[in-house]
Amino acid sequence: MPINVSAARRSAAPLAAAALVLGLLPALPASALPASALPASAAPAPVDLDALFVGAHPDDESGTLSTLGQWNEDHGVRAGVVTVTRGEGGGNAVGPEEGPALGLLRESEERAAVGKAGVREVFNLDDVDFYYTVSAPLTDQVWGGDTLEKVVRVVRQTRPEIILTMDPAPTPGNHGNHQEAARLAIAAFYAAADPKAFPDQIKKEGLRPFAPARLFTSGARGTGQAGPSCSSTYKPNNPAQNVFGVWSGRTSPSRGRTWAAVEREAQRTYASQGWAGFPDVPSDPAQLGCDFFTQVDARVPFPEPGSPAAAAPTNILDGALTRAEGGVPLGTRFALRTGEFDVRPGAAFTVEAEVSAPPKEELGRSKVALRVPDGWQVSGSGDLGRLRAGRSGKAAFKVTPPAQAAPGRVRLAAALTTERGGGYTDRQVEVSPPVRAAQQPLPQVAQYEKWTAEVGVPQLGGIVPSVLTLPSGGGREVGVVVTNVSGETRSGTVRLDLPDGFTAEQTEAPFEDLAAGESTTVPFKVTNSDPSLKTSNEGGDYAYTITTTIDGGGSTTARPALELVPATTVPQAETAPAVDGAEGDGEYTGDPIDISRLWEGSACTSAADCSGTARVAWHGDTLYLLVHVKDDVLGTPLAASDCKRHWRTDAVEVTLDPRGTSENTSTTFKTAVLPVTAEGPPCFLRDADNRQGPGEETAPGMKVASTTGDGEYTVELSIPMEVLPGAVDPGHLGLNILVYDSDTQDKTGQTRIGWSTWGGVQGDPYRWGVATLPGYQPPADRPTTPPDPVIPDTALSSLDSPQTLEQAVRVHVPPAGAPAASPAARVLTASAGRDAVRVRLQAGGPGKAHLFVRDAEGTAGSKVVTVSRKGVTTVTVPVTRAPGKGANVLAGWEDRGGGTAASSVTVR
Repeated sequence: MPINVSAARRSAAPLAAAALVLGLLPALPASALPASALPASAAPAPVDLDALFVGAHPDDESGTLSTLGQWNEDHGVRAGVVTVTRGEGGGNAVGPEEGPALGLLRESEERAAVGKAGVREVFNLDDVDFYYTVSAPLTDQVWGGDTLEKVVRVVRQTRPEIILTMDPAPTPGNHGNHQEAARLAIAAFYAAADPKAFPDQIKKEGLRPFAPARLFTSGARGTGQAGPSCSSTYKPNNPAQNVFGVWSGRTSPSRGRTWAAVEREAQRTYASQGWAGFPDVPSDPAQLGCDFFTQVDARVPFPEPGSPAAAAPTNILDGALTRAEGGVPLGTRFALRTGEFDVRPGAAFTVEAEVSAPPKEELGRSKVALRVPDGWQVSGSGDLGRLRAGRSGKAAFKVTPPAQAAPGRVRLAAALTTERGGGYTDRQVEVSPPVRAAQQPLPQVAQYEKWTAEVGVPQLGGIVPSVLTLPSGGGREVGVVVTNVSGETRSGTVRLDLPDGFTAEQTEAPFEDLAAGESTTVPFKVTNSDPSLKTSNEGGDYAYTITTTIDGGGSTTARPALELVPATTVPQAETAPAVDGAEGDGEYTGDPIDISRLWEGSACTSAADCSGTARVAWHGDTLYLLVHVKDDVLGTPLAASDCKRHWRTDAVEVTLDPRGTSENTSTTFKTAVLPVTAEGPPCFLRDADNRQGPGEETAPGMKVASTTGDGEYTVELSIPMEVLPGAVDPGHLGLNILVYDSDTQDKTGQTRIGWSTWGGVQGDPYRWGVATLPGYQPPADRPTTPPDPVIPDTALSSLDSPQTLEQAVRVHVPPAGAPAASPAARVLTASAGRDAVRVRLQAGGPGKAHLFVRDAEGTAGSKVVTVSRKGVTTVTVPVTRAPGKGANVLAGWEDRGGGTAASSVTVR
């Protein structure tokens, strides 16, 4: 799907308003900065990091700061953070800054927050932060094709042994930007070690392949308890998975508080996101839990699950940065590889163990023992011989599961013994029956499963619950995908055992002559026969059983779910309702819609605190809605000019998916109405949809009105259906009505209620309710295909961030994840005058220089100049005040090929 995104994803010019914002972070003293950046041929080595967190926005790392702080204080671990965007698409609870200026603010918040955990390096990649979406594919299209290359470059430059990232799976509500950042980090773990990946980084930039030791996603799926035993008592849903916890209740000796308290203080730094008011964590350490991390892969030995080392605070560091008692020397590599991930009962497969001794230390006589589940057979010798320094050894095993092995994930473990200590590693495999069946996946889930196969992380597949939605009282086709994973043609039957309240035209159907390795979809028409069943998050998940029986014997089962979403019929109004914020006689004849269900945030304390009903009608080619909300405390009245980011205060949101088939909100219509503004009248906007912006511009012809009373307000709106992105299907219009409730005056919301309610539902069109419009027919010439979406495409350039430039000078890593500029440029001298600073810049060729005069108070002046030729250029940088003692000039440089560099010089 084409995306309307400018090729220039970063603001190329300095921001006049941003020059003032730049003072948010005081300049580093001149003594902390080198006099200038050196030519690439003589440049110092980049900073060598121990750990690297990869996230999408500032604050994504905030849940790991307890762990990063402990590592830094106790073991001197130097960690950094990669932030793909600066979060310009988020809200701002502290001021009017938007776009690049907000990016500067959020970067400043992030640097201050991570600094409380001893983290100094934040690498911004300058990609666009657009609206909230749960779509990784849309994120990938907007960010473009060079983001993985930038992540790999940073990994090769900084050489971290441990990579931490987010959840890559499209679980409901998981931000699509978070998913994509995690997928980039996981792909980079492998690509950075591969000399064939981005070879120009090696051939032209002088970087070397680098293989990080361990890879983790933050968070875990399972159950546990708080307190110091939180790590050892955690039970992952997948018992073959390795989950490590670092307890946040330990006290920091230097800070005199628990690390959970330090982390909370850091989180409050994100004031622009409304986090300044986060409550204190419990003072009793026994009530504090772990930061959990799920291991994706490891190239080194790591603590065996269930061992004391696996519960120790160093569990993630062991093998990579710390040496456990009795463990092999650091630098030892130990990994398992299997010939296949899907293994079959009774069928042998190969497992290979490879061990490499550290470059300067031998392991001596070494052996690997393979551990398999009871009843499995293993053959092969694990003898590796004598492993001298820098040498490797391999051991191959033949493994055969029993013929009656139960389907599911299994851990294959290997123990290493050497003359210098021992080690442990493992690998997951999936025991698969000859034929397996699953409810058809949602498109984003199918895309995710394809990604896991392409990147080579099948252990991350199969973790998203299999669900399909259908409207209350309605029906849909449910496909069961049958896959033959055996080596011969198979036939059989598929049977559905549906829960009470659901029926099917047939509950059993055959599949015939399915070739080895092939899949087929067996269709079933399923109907919700009991419309009284609960919908949405009040109990709308209905699990059922799929049983697949194979001719000749054998059967398997799967447990997917059907999710009920609410449904309504929208009647035709005899005359067009008057959009006046009040319900006139006969205007809305349909049943009222209850929009009081909680979907996110704090529960309403009472119906008076927050509750509501909605009425819907259509007339001609226009949709009408009247929404009545009970709200005893109104949130911050925003100025009409600030009619955006409606989640900061009280608002009503209406979402429409014209055909009911959208995969993400870029092909939908989403509008929000603020019932009051600082000036009084309501305002409206479009957000996170096919075309965002002020309502008058993006939804011409739409009208809104509101009335307010004691503890209540009413919003009425008319939406011409011609402004929707495509003709409405009168038999299946996706509809949701959501209420944002704020009871504070600090531009933060606390509660969200609505009609079709699930976590993250504002970004999940498939979970919206379904409306039918009997009698309505769209104009015959109205297209059913949505137009290309308009996506925000302005992000701050790292060259316009003094904070980033100061870091680039200090750690010798070019800004923005870009290659080092060639030819480069550097500032030679800077001399202060009355109203300006005179700067001499030496350039190796054409490019653009971003110059900032900085002192302890922040930015005193800035200027961007284009340099057309090689040589020394003199630039006069105007200043708004006299630079203070120790002032310096920072220069960011970009050559014509996109390479970057940074330098600095003291102002004389």
